[in-house]
Amino acid sequence: MIFDNRPCDLGEGPLWHPVRQQLFWFDITGQRMLSVEKGEQRQWLFPEMVSAAGWVDRDMLLIAGERDLFFFDVETEEIETLVELEANNRMTRSNDGRADPQGGFWIGTMGKNCELGAGAIYRYFGGELRKLYSGITISNAICFTPDGKTAHFTDTATSRVMRVALDAQGWPKGDPELFLDLTSDPSGPDGAVVDAAGLFWLAHWGAGQVSAFAPDGSLVRHISFDAPQTTCPSFGGADLTTLFCTSALEGMDQVARVAHPHAGKTFAVQGVSKGQAEHRIIP
Repeated sequence: MIFDNRPCDLGEGPLWHPVRQQLFWFDITGQRMLSVEKGEQRQWLFPEMVSAAGWVDRDMLLIAGERDLFFFDVETEEIETLVELEANNRMTRSNDGRADPQGGFWIGTMGKNCELGAGAIYRYFGGELRKLYSGITISNAICFTPDGKTAHFTDTATSRVMRVALDAQGWPKGDPELFLDLTSDPSGPDGAVVDAAGLFWLAHWGAGQVSAFAPDGSLVRHISFDAPQTTCPSFGGADLTTLFCTSALEGMDQVARVAHPHAGKTFAVQGVSKGQAEHRIIP
C-alpha cells in the first residue's frame, strides 16, 4: 500500500523513530526530510542535500548532510554541526547510513554524478569519525545483525554485498567478505535492513522489489512494489512488523513515469516480518 503519496526524486533513508513512533525519510536531491505525524504530512527543507539519519532522543536526530553530520531538533529546527564530512570535496555528498547496535553511526559518501570510486564509508563513534573503506562509487546497504557482531554494506556499482565482523565496540575487525554476489542481476543492490530474525532485506534499484536473504545468502522471498527504483527498506509500526520502502523518480523517462504513476512514493507492507528497533546514537 502507499504510505505517503508525495513523490520523491530520490527517496532514501527511512528511519522509524521508536520513541516518537514516527517514520522519517529523505528526498536527497530535493534537499528535504519528510514525515507523517499523527496523520499529518510534515517536511523540512535544508540548504544542501540530506540523505540519512539516526535518533539521539525524542526530538533530536543526527542527520547526514552534504558536508557534515549535524544534530537537528525536529521541533525547534535548530541545527548544530557534529563533525564535517568531506566538507572540502564539492564532488561528493552523503548517501546511505544507519546507527549501529553499539551507538555509533555509519555513513557512506558518493560522487554527486556517481563518479567512479569517489566515495567512502565512515563510522562516527566515541567522538571520532573514522574512514573505514575508500574507493566506493555508490555506498549502500549499511545495516547490522541483531547481535551487533556483523555489518553489511555494498558499493552498488559492483553488485556485490559485503559483510564484516565487528569487535565489541563496533569497529570492523578483519577484511570484509562476500555475502551476496548479484553480478548476474541487472538491477542494483540499494538500501538494506536486517530484521529481528537475522534476515537481510535488500531493495533492488531497477527491479521494483525488496528481497529477503537468509544469513547463508540464500533467497527467502521477494516483495514487489509499483515503483521501479526501490531504494531502501525499514521496519516500523507499533510492533515493528510494517515494512516501509522508499523509491525514486530519478532515471525514469516520461514513458516510464506514466507507466508507474506511484514511482517516487513511499510504501508500507504489513505483517511481512518483525524488524529490529532502530538503535539510539550515543553522541
